[in-house]
Amino acid sequence: NRYTTSHPNEFTPRLIEVYGKVPQLVSHLHLPVQHGSDRILMAMKRGYTAMEYKSIVRKLRAVRPGISMSSDFIVGFPGETEDDFDKLMKLIDDVGYDASFSFIFSPRPGTPAANLADDTPHAMKLKRLQHLQATVEQNVRAISASRVGTVQRILVEGPSKKNPQELMGRTECNRIVNFDGGPNSQRLV
Repeated sequence: NRYTTSHPNEFTPRLIEVYGKVPQLVSHLHLPVQHGSDRILMAMKRGYTAMEYKSIVRKLRAVRPGISMSSDFIVGFPGETEDDFDKLMKLIDDVGYDASFSFIFSPRPGTPAANLADDTPHAMKLKRLQHLQATVEQNVRAISASRVGTVQRILVEGPSKKNPQELMGRTECNRIVNFDGGPNSQRLV
């Protein structure tokens, strides 16, 4: 069973306990933090601090060692300083994400942030985004390399998009794997 995402404020101690007691839950969670600077999190009205977020992750990993984490990140939020960005990168290093969905801030009509002065040059936002993505990708490669040669349970989802003679599935940690399905691979129901 896949529990895919939650707002960090809604990730209760009871839900953490369930991850420790229900082995049928896959060992992957998308827990969108958005940023690692408390100042920016407050401006975003997220309702938690970076430390509170990391505490959830620590508790999860205590009851489900090896759980993989993904998150959403926004760089260039109005007022973001180099120090704020450094705090975001520290959080990324501390958590060790397996995947990310990262974006440059863009104002959305009707939101409180739409009226904030956007004072970070686009070139700086782009540079920060590229650095963030490269850092997460480096972590993803390290995690993937650590699993080479291991046996993983796979939930087969269908033919591989890369090679129709292969199958594609996901590990319990949400890694996409393409593999030879043998001579009967096209007879899946």
